[in-house]
Amino acid sequence: MKIIPAIDIIKGKCVRLTQGDYSQAKIYNDDPLAVALDFEQAGIKYLHLVDLDGAKAGKVVNWNTIQNIAGNTSLNIDFGGGVKTNAEMQRLLSLGVKQINVGSIAVKNPTLVFEWLSNYGPDCILLSADVKDEIIVYHGWQQTSENDIYFFIQTFSEKGLQNVVCTDIGTDGMMRGPNLALYKKLIEEFPEMNIIASGGVSCMDDVRSLNTIGVHGVIIGKAIYEKQIKLSELVGI
Repeated sequence: MKIIPAIDIIKGKCVRLTQGDYSQAKIYNDDPLAVALDFEQAGIKYLHLVDLDGAKAGKVVNWNTIQNIAGNTSLNIDFGGGVKTNAEMQRLLSLGVKQINVGSIAVKNPTLVFEWLSNYGPDCILLSADVKDEIIVYHGWQQTSENDIYFFIQTFSEKGLQNVVCTDIGTDGMMRGPNLALYKKLIEEFPEMNIIASGGVSCMDDVRSLNTIGVHGVIIGKAIYEKQIKLSELVGI
């Protein structure tokens, strides 16, 4: 199972939200690169980097932070937050980002994402399936779609998609445990997909539970920043 710490960016600073609420942003570090270097030095190999300003604006905003982290660490970075154009895709990949999260654009313009899957390959694309009560939400979790997560994933699976990050926003930032039942259902429904869990991880028992049910990876944010989980505990899982 991949261990994937998260760095969320607002105005160039490392923050965490609670249930996607921008008014509840808590700043943890003014220097996201320092945080990324701490991850790398602890033996972490992956990073989930999110431009929250970009998610809200509908375009990538924090380019300097992305470039600093990609250019000064060897972390395998997946990035999300406002990616809408081919130019942004190409620039991110040229900076060294390994995978691009597509969420809002997948809801509003699936045909473009189909083109990206064809042009860049499925290894470069992560479908951001953010849900509230199994219904897809998007645009920084501020809008609700008409589709449930199963229809959403199936639509892109048929076009070759292999990687899904599922965030249950009801658990995100709450530190009360992940939605294990949801991830079990997704693994049963899509056994061929790489399902990455995001939201709610509060302790190592949560990490072990996700590993047991067979998720491909887990994104961990607030539990690390609030020191409920030590980086040293995550290496070798």
